[in-house]
Amino acid sequence: MAKGEKKIKKPILVSPRDAKLKKTDMHVLDRLFKIVMSRRDADPRISHSARLLTKGRNKVAQKFGEEAVECLIEAVAGNKKALISESADVLYHLIVVWVDAGITPDDIWSELHRREGTSGIEEKASRPVDPLD
Repeated sequence: MAKGEKKIKKPILVSPRDAKLKKTDMHVLDRLFKIVMSRRDADPRISHSARLLTKGRNKVAQKFGEEAVECLIEAVAGNKKALISESADVLYHLIVVWVDAGITPDDIWSELHRREGTSGIEEKASRPVDPLD
């Protein structure tokens, strides 16, 4: 580097906090999915996942919606600790929705991978037009 030139910093691709995560920590949603799958046919008296799934799709979706609203309320209120807790609840209940619908995390990861590098505006514009919108 010549005298007087400024050294250009390269962008950090992984945050310092993320660098501390163990590889297995990054797969927590896959593990949670496997747990919910394993409890589909469990006794609803001892498994919350089984209890939700036996109540049917409408109840599963309703519970996910309730948790999503609670998450949004905490986000608007600026309550970081409660937002973290409610976010975990949302992710759990989303996985229950996936199990009920026969969707796997790999289905979601594939879709996210397909969208990677595409702006949200471009991605939305590529969808078929809904005449009701």
